[in-house]
Amino acid sequence: MAGRADANRRRIMDIALAELLRDPDASMDQIARAAGVVRRTVYGHFPSREALMSALVDDAANAVELAQAEALREVDDPAKALARSMLAAWEIADGYRLLISLAQRSVTVEGIHRRLEPVRRECAAMLQRGLDEGRFASPLPAIALAYVREQVLFGLMQAVNDGVLAPADAGRSAAVTALTAAGVPAVEAEELVAGLTAAP
Repeated sequence: MAGRADANRRRIMDIALAELLRDPDASMDQIARAAGVVRRTVYGHFPSREALMSALVDDAANAVELAQAEALREVDDPAKALARSMLAAWEIADGYRLLISLAQRSVTVEGIHRRLEPVRRECAAMLQRGLDEGRFASPLPAIALAYVREQVLFGLMQAVNDGVLAPADAGRSAAVTALTAAGVPAVEAEELVAGLTAAP
């Protein structure tokens, strides 16, 4: 029975995300209709719209954590690791960027940052390795650089939402910006990211 309930919850979340991206003001009634269930079923899983938004933000944070872990696996060069992690994080962030903008109305920014703590810690460890090996050069400590990386993602998400940056360019821009912020020369950063994003 639990398996079916989990499947229903997952389906409601997937449909809710699609509905909210289509209509940021979508009500719980609209989401229930789109999911083909009665409103009571949606409220059985999510007691309020804020609870639903919070669950979707949790989902996004978990997806970023998994994507980053996969991107960092078996990568020795810290610069390549940073670029790969930014590209992987952007793929997730791009799918949720309108939701994150919307969520800031109902889920506190502090709450979003708290959910990203595991991602930030893993990123700080990778940045520290790069600083220790001389691959990165920054007056900032690794944990502060991890915050910079995070804000680059949020800033570019907003830039895409506001129409000042093309979505197709944002992932590469995020990776190059994170690398240069960590002290990698711009030309090298551009070349590294171009190599990672080149069509096979």
